[in-house]
Amino acid sequence: MFLTTENGCQRRRNRGPASAATQLGTPIKDGQAASKLGVGLGEYYWGYASGIVATKVADWGEFVLAELTQAFDQSDISYFFPLLNAAERRLGYRAPFGAFDAAFDAFYVYDYFHQAGGFAAVPFSERGGHKRTFDETGLPLCQAGLPMPLKSTFVCRTDLVEHEKGRYACPLCFPQRTGQACPIGHKNWERGGCITTMPTAAGARIRYQLDREDAAFKKIYNQRTATERINAQALELNIERPKLRNQEAIANQNTLIYVLINLRALQRVRRRKAERGLLDEQHLPLG
Repeated sequence: MFLTTENGCQRRRNRGPASAATQLGTPIKDGQAASKLGVGLGEYYWGYASGIVATKVADWGEFVLAELTQAFDQSDISYFFPLLNAAERRLGYRAPFGAFDAAFDAFYVYDYFHQAGGFAAVPFSERGGHKRTFDETGLPLCQAGLPMPLKSTFVCRTDLVEHEKGRYACPLCFPQRTGQACPIGHKNWERGGCITTMPTAAGARIRYQLDREDAAFKKIYNQRTATERINAQALELNIERPKLRNQEAIANQNTLIYVLINLRALQRVRRRKAERGLLDEQHLPLG
């Protein structure tokens, strides 16, 4: 999956327009402030963004399975379920593998593909605290390397997806105190030990445990280039500069752009099938 965007700064330059640029020879005008010369000018697009799910069919081509246009203020991750649900309806099953950029480093992305028997190839996004590790039963380990038992659960409704979270407690303090002191003297020890809060879904653990150096991960992740090529075709069809004025019209135009891209791919498939059929006829045994 890859998101093509029509908003934000697309191109930027550090020089102003030619009419304002410094000219060769002796100056004939008073100097101007840099702010009036257009230093740092960029080319911006504001309004709507388009996202796609694409797939590669070996030996035949690359195709758009689903697309969605939203207002530019929607996050990248907000495209995930609408697009993947649409792709699932068209395929008739849940795809076991997907490739995404770091904006999709969320537990429910990993959980979606884990439930389908595969995995999501997503770079790890470093954010907050230390990188979690787990024991063989799936319990998170504290910084001292001790497995933290589940103390309580609650439903989180403030995230994009409503989900269950668990609070995992210091094993030296819960379910009862063992009388042992924290082996690393953690700063939270005097306040009842560490508490870790994280989603209870398997995807929350897979996010940390996924081997991103593995050949299988790299093979899936490298398939993101298919969507980049489709994105390039959409740019040639002027997806960045719609002449329409409302979201519904722009969304319909974007849909037609992706339909056209798929039709061109289908045309190439039919041409190759015809060529292969002709070759087969030329090599039929005589008898």
